[in-house]
Amino acid sequence: MRIVSLLPSATEIICALGLEDALVGVTHECDYPPSVRRLPKVTNTLIPHDASSGTIDALVRDRLATGNALYTLDLPVLERLRPDLLVTQALCDVCAVAEVEVQAAACSLPGQPRVVNLEPETLEEVFESIAMVGEAVGREAQARDVIGTLRARVHAVADRVEGSGERPRVVVLEWLDPLFTCGHWTPELVSMAGGTEVVARGGERSRPMTLDELLAAAPDVLVVACCGFDVERTLLDMPVFLALPGVSELPAVRTGRVHLIDGNAYLSRPGPRLVDSLEILAEFFTPSSLQALKS
Repeated sequence: MRIVSLLPSATEIICALGLEDALVGVTHECDYPPSVRRLPKVTNTLIPHDASSGTIDALVRDRLATGNALYTLDLPVLERLRPDLLVTQALCDVCAVAEVEVQAAACSLPGQPRVVNLEPETLEEVFESIAMVGEAVGREAQARDVIGTLRARVHAVADRVEGSGERPRVVVLEWLDPLFTCGHWTPELVSMAGGTEVVARGGERSRPMTLDELLAAAPDVLVVACCGFDVERTLLDMPVFLALPGVSELPAVRTGRVHLIDGNAYLSRPGPRLVDSLEILAEFFTPSSLQALKS
């Protein structure tokens, strides 16, 4: 089987199932495991590499308003790769090639490859996505093993944080300029890790939020996980954010409970590393419980 992955989380799922050798093409954003960076890239982006967060947000808003995609397929490369299977998603128009473009490409390619569309909005649906890919590639048993291992880790965190005391009030920010809440599976992960997300709701999309809304939430813990950014890139935006009126008076800032996460690797990608994200959050909220888990 010749597989092309059209989103990073799908690439991680395919590799977790032991099928990295079957991958013949990935997106320009696929970077885990690191060995997939050598593969041909089948997508391009309209976002400048050095764009500011505000510029990226404005470009995203403009593209979504006009119905134009941010990412496009490199059809000549895709045709040359001759895939049997395309794994994509229709959950977020910002994060991947538009579904209509993928379907059109599949119809035009020799052999008309099968398209598997992943749309998880919760952690359980992420596990279902792993099972779906497993079925599509004939690796059902491996998928069950992967899901079983991930569930065991989730249960271990839940057992350790249960009864750990007061649950901190948490806000997870997915973007800083402008401010965006987290969404989808992240509030659920916060709860499982021993916190209470006080702005966002599980299963809902991330959304813009006002500074007043953040100040009124008064989080005990603030987690910054900018979508698509690593920690180094996120740090560039932190001085402006921390200088916003009232931010320095937030309980999380006063007590030093502001945590930065590599949003490119964790929280943003609905794949196996969401469980890593859960373990990271548990360390932020209930460090003594996670230390017991590790020992």
